[in-house]
Amino acid sequence: MPTVMSRDGTRIGYQRDGAGPALILLDAAGHFRANSPLGELADLLTPRFTVYRYDRRGRGDSDDTPPYAPEREVEDLAALIAEAGGSAALYGYSSGCLLALHAAAAGLDVRRLVLLEPPLDTDGDEAGQRAFTAHLGRLTGAEAVAFFLTEIGVPEHMISGMRDTPHWNAMVSVAHTLAYDSLLSGATGPTVLARVRTPTLVLHSAGSSDDLTGMAATTAGLLPAAERRGLPGEWHGVPAATLAPVLTEFLLRDTARH
Repeated sequence: MPTVMSRDGTRIGYQRDGAGPALILLDAAGHFRANSPLGELADLLTPRFTVYRYDRRGRGDSDDTPPYAPEREVEDLAALIAEAGGSAALYGYSSGCLLALHAAAAGLDVRRLVLLEPPLDTDGDEAGQRAFTAHLGRLTGAEAVAFFLTEIGVPEHMISGMRDTPHWNAMVSVAHTLAYDSLLSGATGPTVLARVRTPTLVLHSAGSSDDLTGMAATTAGLLPAAERRGLPGEWHGVPAATLAPVLTEFLLRDTARH
């Protein structure tokens, strides 16, 4: 498994497939390459892009170096972008969107962004966010996973259906990183988005709840260069076959004009 070295010495495992402009896929909380919906999407994109999938720190084939900070994850992504030739487009799903936004705001060479339902909370309840993160950090394993999923609004019937499945067990194996995503969420707000000048497409699923579609609308409204689009899908998800042509059109739009 190839790796890149982040600035703090953390080794980040990744895979590269396809040919064309570099595109990096960023997973959601509790997800990594062995437990992710992004594999099918990557397969559909490799005819037009060099697709990079990687394990965010503390997950899968990537190491971890405490203490965690969102800046360390940006440095991980910077190392991967350098490996990809110094410039890349980013596709983020759920909390992966927040990391993509931080990377663009930090000045990494991000050509274009596509974000599927970024969990952007702008209600200003910083004390509540800190309390949530602190409580999550005291939990372990399945207890942490259940608490996290319940608190972020995953429907109870979906949580019940996940229990004791390979997907659930994989999330339990990286449960300590859920607090990382909570810290990332707490660090993402209007001041970060105001620094993102990258052309961005914000997507939401027609089958999602109002809070998720509302956060997508808020994100698009706060970004200086964004457009928003709804796609057919289920709660907090859009089929890869629906996503792939939309991503391809948006990411290659400038190329087509030339």
